[in-house]
Amino acid sequence: MMRTELTKLLKLIRKINPGVDLDVIRRAYRMADRAHAGQFRLSGDPYLSHPLAVARILAMLRLDITTIAAGLLHDVIEDTPITREDVQNEFGETVAMLVEAVTKIGTMPAPQVSSRAEKQAASIRKMLVATVRDVRVLLIKLADRLHNMRTIEFLPPDKIERISRETMDIYAPLAHRLGIARWKWELEDHAFHRLYPSEYKEVAARVAMKRREREEWLGKTIDFLSRQLAAEGIAAQVIGRPKHLYSIYRKMLRQGKDFDEIRDIQAIRIITTRESECYEALGVVHRLWTPIVGGFKDYIAMAKANGYQSIHSSIMCEDGMPLEIQIRTEEMDRTAQEGIAAHWKYKEGYAFSDARMEQDLKWLKQMFESLREEDAADEFLDDVRRGVQMSEVFVFTPKGEIRELPAGATPLDFAYSIHTDIGHRCFGARVNGRIVPISYTLQTGDSVEILTSKNQTPHVDWLDIVVSARARAKIRQRLREMGELDPLEPEKPKAAPPRPAMAAKAAVRVVDEATRSKLIRVEGAKNMAVAFAKCCNPMPGHEVIGYATRGTGITIHRADCGNFARTRRDPSRLIEASWEGERRVHASLRVTTGARPTMLADITNAIAPLNINITHAQFMPGENGQRNFDVAFDASSKGVVDRVVRVIRTVPGVVDITTHSTPEAPKSGHK
Repeated sequence: MMRTELTKLLKLIRKINPGVDLDVIRRAYRMADRAHAGQFRLSGDPYLSHPLAVARILAMLRLDITTIAAGLLHDVIEDTPITREDVQNEFGETVAMLVEAVTKIGTMPAPQVSSRAEKQAASIRKMLVATVRDVRVLLIKLADRLHNMRTIEFLPPDKIERISRETMDIYAPLAHRLGIARWKWELEDHAFHRLYPSEYKEVAARVAMKRREREEWLGKTIDFLSRQLAAEGIAAQVIGRPKHLYSIYRKMLRQGKDFDEIRDIQAIRIITTRESECYEALGVVHRLWTPIVGGFKDYIAMAKANGYQSIHSSIMCEDGMPLEIQIRTEEMDRTAQEGIAAHWKYKEGYAFSDARMEQDLKWLKQMFESLREEDAADEFLDDVRRGVQMSEVFVFTPKGEIRELPAGATPLDFAYSIHTDIGHRCFGARVNGRIVPISYTLQTGDSVEILTSKNQTPHVDWLDIVVSARARAKIRQRLREMGELDPLEPEKPKAAPPRPAMAAKAAVRVVDEATRSKLIRVEGAKNMAVAFAKCCNPMPGHEVIGYATRGTGITIHRADCGNFARTRRDPSRLIEASWEGERRVHASLRVTTGARPTMLADITNAIAPLNINITHAQFMPGENGQRNFDVAFDASSKGVVDRVVRVIRTVPGVVDITTHSTPEAPKSGHK
C-alpha cells in the first residue's frame, strides 16, 4: 500500500515539475521506510503513511525536491534510531538541517527543560530560529501539523484539546502570515471542530441545509456578471467561493447574529489578466449593484503584510442579498492561494534569501528579534501568539513614513517600534494634531507624533496597554532592571490547586466595544468608565477582575490573564467585576494550618483586599495539633474563588485547602 502512495507522490511531482530528478525522493522514501518499519499510528495505519502524506501536501504547494525529501524524513530523528549525521551523510547538510529543525525539543537531550510549557516554548523558539534562516522549516512543520489535524480523532481528548488550541493560536495564524490561505482555512476548521464540536456541527449542518438553493442563486449571478464583463471587453474568469465554517462562526460571534441572519456566506471572485482590468471590473460591479457603505477595501494599492493583493467590495443585489466581490489578477490569485511559495523558482540550487523573500519574511525577523531568550515560557508563548496575528494598521510618522503595527496598537506600541528609549520616555502622543493618551487605539491613516520626557519611566500598568510583542518585551526587560518586576526563575512542575465544582462555563461572545461597556459590572454597578486590557481582551463569558490603573482608571482583565498574574499588583487596587446576567458563586473553604497565635488574623488580612462577602467564618481545633479555619463567602465567579485560594496559600503556616462551590440561581425580578 505504501508503495502505491509513493507512486502517486512521484506522479504528482513529475506533473508539477516535469524533468526533475526523482532519485532523492526514492532514496528518502527508502530511509523512511527502514526507519519507521514496525511503527504504527494510533489509527492502526503504518507510520510511514504520515510522512508520505506530509510530502504530498508539500508537493501540492509545488515546493522543491529538497523540501519534499525533508518532509518524508521529518520524523526519523525524532522517532527512530536514525541520527542527524545519518541524514547528512545521505542527503547533505540542507536536508539534515530541515529535518533537525522540525524535531521537537521534548525528544532531544535538554535537561534544563522540564515543564510542558517550557518544552513547547523551546520547540517553537528552535523552529523560529531555523525559519529565519530558511522558511522551508516552517512549511514542513505546517504540513506536518495539517496532516496531524486531519487524523487527530485517534488521540486522547486532552491531547486533542491542547494540540487544537495550539493550532488555532499559533499554526493557523502562521499559515496566514505566509499567505497560504488553503492551509490556514483547513487548520482553522479542524481546530474549530475539535475545540467547539457542538458549534461546528451546527454551522456545518446549517450550511449544508440550503446549499443547493445558494449554489443555484450564485450560479445565476456568476453567469450574469460574466456576460456583463465580456460586454465591456474585460477577459476575466468569474468563480464562486464558499466561506469556510470557522469564518462564518466568527462572523456570527462578532456581529451577535444567528446563522440565518448571516447572509453573505459566499463570495464571487473575478480573476483578470492585468491589474488595470481589476479597476475596470470594479466599475462594472458598482454599476450593476449598490456598494455597501464601509465595504470597500483596496489591497492592491496597499497589500497586506503577507503579500496578499485584491480588491474587496461588498454589494447589495436586487433581491436584498449581500455579496462580497473579490477582484485580482491571475498572479495575485496564485499568491493568495500559495502565499510565499508562489514566488519561488522550482529548481534545485535556488537561493532562498533573495530580495523578495527577505521582504516577505520581514515580519518574522522583526517578531523574532523582539522575543528574548530569557523570557519565561508562558511569556514567550504569549508573545508568539501576539506576534503571529496578522491584523494590522498602517500609521504615519511626522515625516510621512509608514509604520505597520498590530490591530489595537497604541501610541506606546508606536513609540517602541521607533526606538526603545523613545518608548521608555513616552508620556503621550499627538495624533492627527490632537493630544491623546498613550492608551489611545490607533487607526489606519493616523499621523502620530510621540511626546517624551526624560523623567518618564515604564511602569507595570503599561503591560495592560501595549499589544505588540516588541513593546511588551522591552517593557518587561526594563521593569526587571528597575526591580518593578520579579526576576525570572526556572519553571518547576507543580500540582494544580484544587478547583471548585462549578456550573458549565458560559459561552464567550465576541462583541463590539459599546456592547462590552454596557455589559460590564464593577462591584455590581453598571455604566462605569472602564478600559479593557489589551493583553487579554476580555469578552462576555470570560471571568474578569478589575484593577485601578494609573492614568486610565479601572482596567478589566480576564481572571486567567497570564500578564496580570505575573506582574506585581497592589491588592488594595483589586476590584470585583463581572458581566451582566452572570450567576454568583457561593464557596466554602476549609483551611488547615499549623498552630500559630496570629494565624486567623493573617488569613483574614490577606483576603480582605479581594472585597469578598464573607457569610461564615469559624476557627476550630484539627488533628495532630493543627487548626481548621472554615470560611464561606459569595463571589462573582469561580475566578474570584481561585484567587482567594491562591492568596490564602501565600500565608505562612497554611498546610492544605479544600473547596466546595455552588452557583446561586439568578435573582428574580419578581417578589
